[in-house]
Amino acid sequence: MSALPRFVVFGEALTDFIRQDDTHWLAQPGGACWNVARVASRLGIPTGYGGALSTDVFGDELARLSAEARLDARFIQRTDAAPLLAMVPSTRPPQYFFVGESDLAFDPQALPAGWLASAEIVQFGCISLARPPLAERLVEIARQAFAAGKRIAFDPNWREPMNAPHYAETFRTLAALASYIKVSDEDLGQLFPGSNPDQALASLRTLAPHAEILLTRGADGMRWLHGDTVIDQPVFKVQVIDTVGCGDASMGGWMASVLHAPGAPVATHLRHAAAAAALAASHAGAYAATWDEVEALTAASA
Repeated sequence: MSALPRFVVFGEALTDFIRQDDTHWLAQPGGACWNVARVASRLGIPTGYGGALSTDVFGDELARLSAEARLDARFIQRTDAAPLLAMVPSTRPPQYFFVGESDLAFDPQALPAGWLASAEIVQFGCISLARPPLAERLVEIARQAFAAGKRIAFDPNWREPMNAPHYAETFRTLAALASYIKVSDEDLGQLFPGSNPDQALASLRTLAPHAEILLTRGADGMRWLHGDTVIDQPVFKVQVIDTVGCGDASMGGWMASVLHAPGAPVATHLRHAAAAAALAASHAGAYAATWDEVEALTAASA
C-alpha cells in the first residue's frame, strides 16, 4: 500500500451548473477545495482530498477526475445523498445558489488510520466551513491537526453561505490556527464589510498574527505578507481563456511549491503560485497544470 499523503485538503466537491442561455446549462465538476487538491496532486505532491461524493453520475465524474489526478482514493467517501450542485444562473454579475447535501455525509471517523501522522499541511476553506454539521467536523479536524503540530492552510474563498451568523466564529478560529492564508481582494471586501482594503487586510493580520498571507489581486498580481516583510509577484503574461479556478490554482501551486522545496526563498514559491494561476487562466475550466508546465513558464519568464 502506498504511503499516506503529505498534503490533505478537506471540504466540498461539487458540480457547477452554469446557465449558457434560456435553454442550455453547462455542467462542470468543481468545488474550491477539490480544485486545490487536484492542482497540488497534478503538481506532484502526494495529496488526499477529504470529502464525500454522491453515488450518481455527478459523483462518478468527480471520482473519475480525482483518480485521473492521482488523488489518494482512501480519503474520498461515497454516499447515496443528493449531489451537491452550484446553480449559476448568471456569471455577470455572478449569481449562484447551492442545492444537494452529499458533502454533509463526510465522516471523519472513516479517514484512513495514521493519516495525520503523515500529513504535513492540512487545508480547509470555502463553503464547507459554512455548512453545518460539516463545518463543525472540519473545525475539529483542524484543531486536532494544529495540536499535532501540523501546518494549517486556509483559503476562505468567500461565498454567499458565509453570511450565516455562525460563520464568523469559524472564520476567526481557522485564521488563528493557520500557517498559510490565501485571500483575494474580493474576499476581503466581503469578510470585513465597511472596511477599506488596507483596514480589511490589517484586521485579517490581527486575527492571524503568525500566518503567511497571500493576497491575490487578479491582473494586479499577488502580494505576500508575513511580519514586516512584503513581497509582490506580478502575473505571468498568457492568453486568458477564462479565470475559472485561478485562485484555487494559485493556492495549490503555493502549497505544492512549499512542499517541493521547503528551503527555497518565498519568491520562488510565489512564482510557482503565479504560474499555476496563469496556466489555469490559459485553459478553459479549472485547469490543473503539471510541475513541468509550471517550471517551464517560470523559466521562460525569468
